[in-house]
Amino acid sequence: MNSSTTYRIRKGFLIPMAITVVLGVALLLIGMAVQLPAGRLYLLAAFIAPALLIFIESSRRRVHLHNDHILMERTLGKKQLLFSELTSVDAVRVRKRVFISLTTENSFMIISNSYDRFDELVRRLIDLVPQPTLSNEARELAADPPRKCSDIFSAWLAVAVLLLVIAVQLRSIF
Repeated sequence: MNSSTTYRIRKGFLIPMAITVVLGVALLLIGMAVQLPAGRLYLLAAFIAPALLIFIESSRRRVHLHNDHILMERTLGKKQLLFSELTSVDAVRVRKRVFISLTTENSFMIISNSYDRFDELVRRLIDLVPQPTLSNEARELAADPPRKCSDIFSAWLAVAVLLLVIAVQLRSIF
């Protein structure tokens, strides 16, 4: 039997990103309605485009953990690594950000702690991979995975700034 567990990017990040995109588009439409200069509209569109791309990529990203392999789905494709082919499993911690790297002879995969239930993902992964491939850092991470929230704060900050800009724009119209 080959059971599978799926992990997605946290909704706490996806929700403010979606709101940011919607507010950005609303601000762009308001700007066109009040006939803002083209330069400002282009600048606003340049802000919206990366936010939209980040939202699309994040909302489609999945990690499927099976008993014998891991499968990562992204917007531009899928990548699978067999646990039996792993040469190393390492972890890097930079403040509250954590990256787990899974390496084989011909490929690698990096998983960040942007995933919901990251602590469960790490512990299950550590149990499934060949133990000789685990670094000490990966073992330590399984014992105490950090909870990261700086990206969520940044996304909500973008929402707040856009709401403020929209309020100022609407105030100048009425």
